[in-house]
Amino acid sequence: MSFVFEPPSRPGVAVDGGGVFPVRRVFCIGRNYADHVREMGGDPKSSAPVFFTKPADAVVGEGETIPYAQATTNLHFEGELVVALGGGGKDLASEDAAAALIYGYAAGCDLTRRDHQARAKEAGGPWDTAKAFDHSAPIGAIVKADEIDLSSARLKSSVNDETRQDVMLDQMIWPVPEIIIALSEQFELKPGDLVFTGTPEGVGPLAPGDRIEIAIGDRLGLNFKIG
Repeated sequence: MSFVFEPPSRPGVAVDGGGVFPVRRVFCIGRNYADHVREMGGDPKSSAPVFFTKPADAVVGEGETIPYAQATTNLHFEGELVVALGGGGKDLASEDAAAALIYGYAAGCDLTRRDHQARAKEAGGPWDTAKAFDHSAPIGAIVKADEIDLSSARLKSSVNDETRQDVMLDQMIWPVPEIIIALSEQFELKPGDLVFTGTPEGVGPLAPGDRIEIAIGDRLGLNFKIG
């Protein structure tokens, strides 16, 4: 097959210790921390998982300067744990089967055009323009799953050295294996998929010049700047 023009290169994420993780798809879950569900006006007891996606080329690596998103005046940060899948499957039957797909973990940020999201919610429309825009998925280096213990890890997000989010990962409504199982019921997961696992309360707007840092435990980190 001969392409009519040169196809773009495949996006990738650095792996701690060397190598590049090739990104296939980026899945995200919303409403996965009770306090954030309340923060956004929802009821955590009745809210079902909300899944959405970002394009693979929305991924931005560690230490980059990201342009302020176009067509918005309300760009928000959302610090998150990101799961990198090294295996695939669909209709997974157990948490062990889900956990076996995990290659590693990273710190990420689900950048959101909050004004677009508000309009989509009001109209009952899709979240694409709110979530799936250029440079909307910054992510730090991936640490392999067998090299890290997240059982007692905290997620902390700061903007210009001021802490904005600080929560234990065990406060997730749906833990990582349950997220992977639920996704596998909707999609056939494959190696190279990334899963953003939701954000806690404390999200807020960004301005040009802001510096964002996200840390999870003592191994996962992400730093970037808004240009």
